[in-house]
Amino acid sequence: METLIPIINRLQEVFLTVGAEVIQLPQIVVVGCQSSGKSSVLESLVGRDFLPRGSGIVTRRPLVLQLINVPPMKDFIIFNLRVFLSQGISPEPIYLKIFSPKVLNLTLVDLPGITKVPVGDQPEDIETQVQEMILSFIGNPNSLILAVSPANSDLATSDALKLAREADPDGRRTLLVVSKLDLMDAGTDALEVLLGRVIPVRLGIIGVVNRSQHDINTQKSLEDSLKDEHAFLQRHYPSLASRAGSRYLAKTLSRLLMHHIRDCLPELKTRLTVLSAQYQAQLNGYGQPVEDYSATLLQIVTKFASDYCNTIDGTARYIQTSELCGGARMCYIFHETFGRTLQSIDPLGGLTELDILTAIRNATGPRPALFVPEVSFELLVKRQIKRLEEPSLRCVELVHEELQRIIQHCTSFSTQELLRFPKLHDSIVEVVTGLLRKRLPITNEMVHNLVAIELAYINTKHPDFTDAAQVSASVNSQQVYTVCFSDTLDYYSSKRFKASFTKVLDGGKHWKNEKVGVDKAPAGGFGSPSKAQAVNLLDTSVPASRKLSAREQRDCEVIQRLIKSYFLIVRKSIQDSVPKTVMHFLVNFVKEHLQSELVGQLYKQSLLQELLIESQDTAQQRTEVAQMLEALKKANNIISEIRETHLW
Repeated sequence: METLIPIINRLQEVFLTVGAEVIQLPQIVVVGCQSSGKSSVLESLVGRDFLPRGSGIVTRRPLVLQLINVPPMKDFIIFNLRVFLSQGISPEPIYLKIFSPKVLNLTLVDLPGITKVPVGDQPEDIETQVQEMILSFIGNPNSLILAVSPANSDLATSDALKLAREADPDGRRTLLVVSKLDLMDAGTDALEVLLGRVIPVRLGIIGVVNRSQHDINTQKSLEDSLKDEHAFLQRHYPSLASRAGSRYLAKTLSRLLMHHIRDCLPELKTRLTVLSAQYQAQLNGYGQPVEDYSATLLQIVTKFASDYCNTIDGTARYIQTSELCGGARMCYIFHETFGRTLQSIDPLGGLTELDILTAIRNATGPRPALFVPEVSFELLVKRQIKRLEEPSLRCVELVHEELQRIIQHCTSFSTQELLRFPKLHDSIVEVVTGLLRKRLPITNEMVHNLVAIELAYINTKHPDFTDAAQVSASVNSQQVYTVCFSDTLDYYSSKRFKASFTKVLDGGKHWKNEKVGVDKAPAGGFGSPSKAQAVNLLDTSVPASRKLSAREQRDCEVIQRLIKSYFLIVRKSIQDSVPKTVMHFLVNFVKEHLQSELVGQLYKQSLLQELLIESQDTAQQRTEVAQMLEALKKANNIISEIRETHLW
């Protein structure tokens, strides 16, 4: 297991140039307030002075500290440092490797101290910046949290513990270091705190004694400081002396980190494998730099045309699951949207009985008609058929919109390589849009002609059309039955029947005076008007609604039945013909001519290099992804060196 920490150090080096945030490596993150003793704790672990000191925020960037145990006579430090001129803080880490025989294998991350009030050149939001940085590191589920809190302050108000609990609510990853044990008030000690009776910490609580400022000023060696620390613990905390101090802290951290790395390795291996596959796919999407412009253009155009046609046919590789797309949506438009719209059109909608009577009278001219005129039927049925044109044209519009949507679908999902070449992408969209734009009026004209054809000739000899004579006979038979039955009821309930029946009972003495069948003309009827009272019949207003006579009811019903019968025939024909027309003149035409149209307009020597210019970010992103993929491969190779025997 001792080889696990060096392996993590090697992994950190691998991801140093590509960004360590892509993989969450096991490490120990040191958190504490300013002047809490973090720097002294780290220096006691290393065994030498190496950290800068001063007032305010001295540590302004994360410090990744790798301690590597080596044989004697090989004590040296390697670090990478970049120029850092910002007055604030930065999340970009500094990596520092210390090779020494006096250290245990260990990896630590030192973060800026928690602060509350900005001082000096610190920005106003320094508290928020520091807390966000700390949470980004300790939020890593593979990190252990080393919270440093001074013994001469109330542990209940420790900001380090507060942030640790926020990132690690269960406390499974937190270890508490109580620093400055020698600076407590006289007569007090930290025994209850160190025993975990004040605030329990699952990984333990370790007390240490830091070097004082006087020790630092007089350049007191760390070896002497460790001896004094051990003596202090023996005097004041004899029962805990073996489980406290900087040396015990170093051993504990090394042991915890090794076990933690062992527990994280299976998930880490899986994570590296998944990331490698993702970055490989991303790199494939960027493609290789263009060398043969002609072949590349033809390949992209052919691929786009194939994906476009496959989306219509339902054989595309990238099938959406959230909504209908391509040919499936067209099928829905034809048989659901368009079909339901036609079915919802009432054959007699918008046609009143007064409209029918007016048409009949206008068709008869000055002569009263003995039969229902055929012209009135044609006039009215054409008016109803005309209503089928608008939904038919709307069907064409919906299919055209879907063909436009397929362009975006193919350029966004199917042909990822198009994203490399913005000008080629825009040109392909323009060509396909132009082709659809040219075919739209042609298709609209053909659909318009379908309705015009139906209006041009009303085929009353259609085998499915009900014969007018049959309709008239059916209506007459119904009306005769209704009128006879109604007249019979009216007679037997009339006063005349009752009076006649009474006379029969009386012996018929009044029969000679009975006048049957003679009605007097009502006053004010259509008789000759007097000379003093002239009547202009043309000024009489036509009532909006009135009770129709039996003849008018019969004529209206005949026309209504004929219109409905013929309208259903035409509607059925339009419902079948419009989708076929749209498919032939629009959809299939675009499928058959798309590739030739693209090649004809784009495959020109003068345009090749211009169309295949990569976007500004593509080359950089390809390089970054390639570097990350290489780092992931190296990391996989490093982890593959671990044998099962190393884990136990």
